[in-house]
Amino acid sequence: MKIKENKSIFLEYLGDTPQLRVLDFLIDNHFFDYPLTGIARDSNVSYNSLVSFFPEWITKGIVLKTRKIGKSKYFKLNLDNSFVKNIIKLDWSLTKKTALSEKELII
Repeated sequence: MKIKENKSIFLEYLGDTPQLRVLDFLIDNHFFDYPLTGIARDSNVSYNSLVSFFPEWITKGIVLKTRKIGKSKYFKLNLDNSFVKNIIKLDWSLTKKTALSEKELII
């Protein structure tokens, strides 16, 4: 696994857990769908950790299965889910707050 050098604002505020890393990755890349192996690799989470909580996210509607290519199922964030909408708003709010704080430091 690669080590991410710069944590996102989202992870700095909420903590660095496998679930939050995956959520952060999916929020940042919500236009695209990924297979489970790609999600695990790109979010720096082990595949075994991912499959321990991902089925529950599917059941709760946090992620959607978009397509199947060969044996690989592809998933993306469900932007119609109210929890997902609120988590994206929180991410933007934290980002704006941090950006404004840094701007004040520069001035």
